[in-house]
Amino acid sequence: MPSQLPDRFRDTLESFDNQFPNRDYTIEIVCPEFTSVCPKTGQPDFGTLTITYSPAAKCVELKSLKLYLQQFRNEGIFYEHATNRILDDLVQALAPRRIVLKAAFTPRGGITTTVTVRWPDDKQPRD
Repeated sequence: MPSQLPDRFRDTLESFDNQFPNRDYTIEIVCPEFTSVCPKTGQPDFGTLTITYSPAAKCVELKSLKLYLQQFRNEGIFYEHATNRILDDLVQALAPRRIVLKAAFTPRGGITTTVTVRWPDDKQPRD
C-alpha cells in the first residue's frame, strides 16, 4: 500500500545540476537523526538513514533534504512505508542512475529493524 503522506512533502526536495553527468560516481549521505512516529503506539521512532546514489543530471541539495526529512518527525508511518516513500520521492526528484536507501532504526522492545530499498530494483544480491 503506498504511503498516504501528502505530495507536498516531495515538493520540499531541491536539486542542482550535476557538473559531471558523464561520470559514474557515488554520493553517500548519512542522516543519523531521522525521526517519525509509530502509527500504532504514537511513540517516536529514531533511525539512521544512509542514502547512496549515482547522480545522472541532478544532485540533491542537502538543506532541502534535511527539511524534507524533518517533515516525517510528527507523521505516523511504519518504518517500511517511510523508507519506500523517501526512496520514491528521491527518485522522482533526481532521476538518479541508481540509489540505495538503508534505514536502520534503534531498538524498540529489544528488536532492531533495518529496511533497505533499491532503485532500480534489479534483483541484485542483498547485503
